[in-house]
Amino acid sequence: MTSLAEMAVDVLTTADGREKTAKSRAHAAAWFAARAAGTPLPVGQATPPLRPARPEAPALLDPREVPKRKPGSPQGRIALLHAVAHIELNAVDLHWDILARFTDVPFPPGFYDDWVKAADEESKHFNLMCDCLEAEGSFYGALPAHAGMWRAAEDTAEDLMGRLAVVPMVLEARGLDVTPGMIEHFRKAGNSGAVAALETIYAEEVGHVAYGSKWFHFLCGRHDLDPRDVFHKLVRTYFHGNLKPPFNDEKRAEAGLPLDFYWPLVESADA
Repeated sequence: MTSLAEMAVDVLTTADGREKTAKSRAHAAAWFAARAAGTPLPVGQATPPLRPARPEAPALLDPREVPKRKPGSPQGRIALLHAVAHIELNAVDLHWDILARFTDVPFPPGFYDDWVKAADEESKHFNLMCDCLEAEGSFYGALPAHAGMWRAAEDTAEDLMGRLAVVPMVLEARGLDVTPGMIEHFRKAGNSGAVAALETIYAEEVGHVAYGSKWFHFLCGRHDLDPRDVFHKLVRTYFHGNLKPPFNDEKRAEAGLPLDFYWPLVESADA
């Protein structure tokens, strides 16, 4: 019987984006089917790669070298869709990585359900973005992409609380801040397909941030730690950059991120 950790490594070691997400969705379906049948698959153990397999294209550049996107033009909107596709593909790997890398930490079944569901949804998001790119005559890999996105995963490879703090609670939360503006750009351009795809992503990303907050608080409770203080310490340790407003305070609150978690980090960055 294939374990969840083995499924995760299968996804992580698959390079092609469409193939990776097809495996991701199939493994997620198998996990939930077994849970529904009362015969859950074992979590198991496996050794995930430090970096996931990636296709030859896109070329991965230092963030400072990636051309700036101006969404007012068709080319700029294609670049924006490409950037979102790249983010979603990284998110697929990030969610499977957390399932394979931290199997030594005991969790209730809900932890695995949450991250398998998140990985499945990110796979759907990547495919939606690829569909939008192809509708515009482009494809994932046609443009260079950001090489820095996996850095948070490498930095927190041995720190689960750090991973939860930085990936869902900082990086994915940023998506809640910027996605409404992206939706408006495509609405103004009359691209209803991209609007629908981004609205799906926006709605479901709230849940992914919420999973991070839920399990971060769970671990803090297990170890009798103050969640806010620990969050501030971990973000200062692992997040390479500043938290910059404006923030989507309403959606962040819906995802379990209170104001006093992230606003003090802006102040400390500016100090």
